[in-house]
Amino acid sequence: MKVIHTIKDLQAELSVLKAQGKKVGLVPTMGALHAGHASLVKRSVNENEVTVVSVFVNPTQFNDKNDLVKYPRTLDADCKLLEACGATYTFAPSVEEMYPEPDTRQFSYAPLDTVMEGAFRPGHFNGVCQIVSKLFEAVKPHRAYFGEKDFQQLAIIHEMVRQMQFDLEIVGCPIVREEDGLALSSRNARLSAEERENALKISQTLFKSRTFAATHTVSETQKFVEDAIVAAPGLRLEYFEIVDGNTLQKVGNWDQTSYAVGCITVFCGDVRLIDNIKYKES
Repeated sequence: MKVIHTIKDLQAELSVLKAQGKKVGLVPTMGALHAGHASLVKRSVNENEVTVVSVFVNPTQFNDKNDLVKYPRTLDADCKLLEACGATYTFAPSVEEMYPEPDTRQFSYAPLDTVMEGAFRPGHFNGVCQIVSKLFEAVKPHRAYFGEKDFQQLAIIHEMVRQMQFDLEIVGCPIVREEDGLALSSRNARLSAEERENALKISQTLFKSRTFAATHTVSETQKFVEDAIVAAPGLRLEYFEIVDGNTLQKVGNWDQTSYAVGCITVFCGDVRLIDNIKYKES
């Protein structure tokens, strides 16, 4: 595996391989990699001759500057994991490389980006679209891989690709969890032992709610989840919404959609964790 720091060098490498007819997969990450990222990389390695993994903590998607400062940066460990997964290139650019000048582009995909994360983290998805579009333009991959844990982000990237007419396939990959059910996240590294134990209540509640939902209404299921999280020690609920998986708009009753997803964000201490569960999937 080769580590590359500039777009020019990356494109020079890829142009040779593409000329040979090789397919390129891209896995965009912000580093601090874990088994969830590894599952995306392995899938790309299986489906493409070349896999590029970007490791870049993107400043434009952080509306909380403290969160940006605290975000873990572990490039050496990341490269070891990526080499073990079979990645071809790690692309680890500097901020100056990706943003030689301020990116003033404004992306708007309402109503997908105005609800949930969009409402609580203004500007976040604009920053995501800025960096992902830059990566798509730099790499020009045949496929790009994203985790379904960031469910809203995945929906917005699908829409961005459609509207900007990028010629690539977006591949959504299932959430990877610890054995006890906690969704894998780079932010989990910031949890104390006690907070890690408290955080388990999030996935446990979501799993229970799926059984509960089979015999209860949408509003009853929403209340079931909200009450459980509010009552749990060390957790603070930011939101829980049951939405149509395509439009991300709230669902009033189960018959309203064939694709119902519960999306949740919870603070565990000062660490913000997200998760989701599918109630109906056509």
